[in-house]
Amino acid sequence: MRKELVSASRNADAASRHDWLELERVARVELSSEAEGYPVEGALLNDGQGGWRANEPGIQTIRLLFDHPHTIQVIRLVFREEECERTQEFVLRWLPIGAASWRDIVRQQWNFSPSGSTAESEDYRVDLRGVTTLKLVIDPDLGRREAAATLFELRLA
Repeated sequence: MRKELVSASRNADAASRHDWLELERVARVELSSEAEGYPVEGALLNDGQGGWRANEPGIQTIRLLFDHPHTIQVIRLVFREEECERTQEFVLRWLPIGAASWRDIVRQQWNFSPSGSTAESEDYRVDLRGVTTLKLVIDPDLGRREAAATLFELRLA
């Protein structure tokens, strides 16, 4: 059995080695809503702070439309919820150049609880070539439709 203990600082160093796309230079964003003080730039820009929050409860969509087709190899998604207990589901899809239909990358559910599980952080290794559009659909409160969607961070490399 090969084993290695990896410190949190070493994980952070490895994560920072990604050459994250500067989304403000390569894509435009379309979104279904945005709360005052929580703009989408807070989640999408490499120096963003505070994340994005929807202006209203219910299913929300964020679409990145690339100026030119891109190859994407890493997708980082970070969600945080410290205020209410809820079950969230998100679906991440992509549209390749010349395609007429979306292709799913991942569909995932997560249970947030202020007393324990307040963050979900995922790094997906992918091989997506010719990406013209990336779409994130968030159902923030499955079945109840009471909570607003949030996204703390979305990075692409």
